[in-house]
Amino acid sequence: MARVRVVPGSPYFTTDDGASWTPIGHNDAITWPDLAPLFRRRDLAAVERHLLELRAHGVTCIRLMLEYCHGEHRYLERPAGRFVPAMVRLWDDLFRLLERVGLRVLLTPYDTFFMWIRWQRHPYARANGGPCAGRDTWLTCPETRRAIKQRLAFASDRWGGSPALFAWDLWNEIHPAHGGDDPAAIAPFIDDLSRWLRTHERSRLGYANLQTVSIFGPELIRFPALVEPIFRHRSLDFANTHLYEHGTIDNPRDTVAPALAAARLMRAAVIDAGPARPVFDSEHGPIHRFKDRKQTLPSAFDDEYFRHIQWAHLASGGAGGGMRWPNRHPHVLTRGMRVAQRGLADFLPLIDWSAFRRRNLSAALRCADRGVATVGCGDERQALAWLVRTDAIDAEGTLAPRHDASATVLHVPGLADGAYDVVCYDTRAGAIVTRTRAESEGGELVAAVGPVRSDLAVAVRGAA
Repeated sequence: MARVRVVPGSPYFTTDDGASWTPIGHNDAITWPDLAPLFRRRDLAAVERHLLELRAHGVTCIRLMLEYCHGEHRYLERPAGRFVPAMVRLWDDLFRLLERVGLRVLLTPYDTFFMWIRWQRHPYARANGGPCAGRDTWLTCPETRRAIKQRLAFASDRWGGSPALFAWDLWNEIHPAHGGDDPAAIAPFIDDLSRWLRTHERSRLGYANLQTVSIFGPELIRFPALVEPIFRHRSLDFANTHLYEHGTIDNPRDTVAPALAAARLMRAAVIDAGPARPVFDSEHGPIHRFKDRKQTLPSAFDDEYFRHIQWAHLASGGAGGGMRWPNRHPHVLTRGMRVAQRGLADFLPLIDWSAFRRRNLSAALRCADRGVATVGCGDERQALAWLVRTDAIDAEGTLAPRHDASATVLHVPGLADGAYDVVCYDTRAGAIVTRTRAESEGGELVAAVGPVRSDLAVAVRGAA
C-alpha cells in the first residue's frame, strides 16, 4: 500500500504511486458488532472476513476512534499515561489486518461525545487521577494538552508509519464548550496540536500524515467564526464536517429532502474550504430519529436515504460520498448501503480526479424537466451532476419511479467549447445507462440525458 496525499492544487486525493484515491466508507467502532471480535482476539478471522467484504463493495476507508468509551472496558489509557496492553494489541491486530486487506482508516484519538457524557468516569478526569479538572478545559488545560500529545505520540510511533493510516482527525467534533465556551480557544488548539504532531512525525518517519479536525455541522450556524479554523486552517490538509441538519438529515421524513439538504450544506463547505482543499462529511445519519426517538428506519427507506445523500455529497464537490454513522440496531450498515457504496466506486473512474479542479455548480445547472432537482460541480473540462425527482415521493417517503417521465436535457455552464463524452449512470442499479456525445458552445453544454425516472448521475468529460 502507498500513502495517501492531497493532489497538489486539487481538492481530491492520490497515493504516492500516482493512483487516484477516494474515501468511500463509514464510521465503525471497536465495540460494534463487526469489529468487536478484535478484543482479546476473540475472532480475528471474522474481522478479516468483514474487511474483505467491505473491500469487495468498494469501501476504501473506515473512520474509527482510538477509544470508544460508552462503557468501562475500552479505554486506551487507564490510568492516564498507562496504555492498556489489551487495547494496544487490538490496534496492532487491526492495523495488520487493514494492511493485508488494503483498507485505510481515518483515526481520531478521542470519543469526545461519550467522553463528555461520562466524564466522571474517564481516566483523564482529575477525580480519577487524571490531568484535567473539568471537561470545559480540554482545549486549554496545559496538563491535558500534554496528555493529548502523549497519546498522539504513542499512536503515531506505533501505527503512524502504516500505509493503512489515511489521516488523523485530530479532534472529534471540536466545540467551544471544550474550551470554556470560547470559540477563540479552537484555532490556537488546532495550531499547537497540528504543528507539534507534524514535527514529531517528520522527525521519526520522515513525513507527516494528513490531518483534519471535524465539527458537528450545526455548530457552524451558532458559531460562524469557526468556519475559518475548520475549513481554512493553514496547518490542516483537508476540511471535515458532520452533516446533522435538524429536521431533514437527523430525522428524515422522505429520502429526497435530506439529500438536498446535504447538497446545500456541502455547497457551503466546498465554497468555505476554497478551490484546492478537499472537503468531505465524515459523519451523517438519522441521529435524532435513532438516539432520541429510539426508532430504526425501515431498511428500504434507509437504503435510499443513504444512497441519495451519498450522491448529493459527491456531486456537490465532496471527496467521496460521505461517511455514515450507522444509527441503526444493530449498529451496522445494511446490505443495501454496501451495494450503494459499490455503485459509487464503479462510477468514480468516469472522472479524472487528479485533474479535476471543481467548483460547485448547483445554483447554475438547469434541467429541462421541472420535476427534477440538480446538484453538481465542474471545471473547464469535466463536470459531475446528480439529478433527482422531487415530484414522485410516495406515501412511505421513497421515490416511486416515474415511468411516464419524458426524455430531458441538462444544461452545464462553464465548460470550454468543444466535444464531450456524457455518461448517464443509474445509481440504484450501479450501471451505465447511456453513453452519448455533446458539444459545448459559448461556455454551455446541453446534454441529452434521457428520462429521469427517479435519480440519475451524469459524468461529463472532454472527448479524447
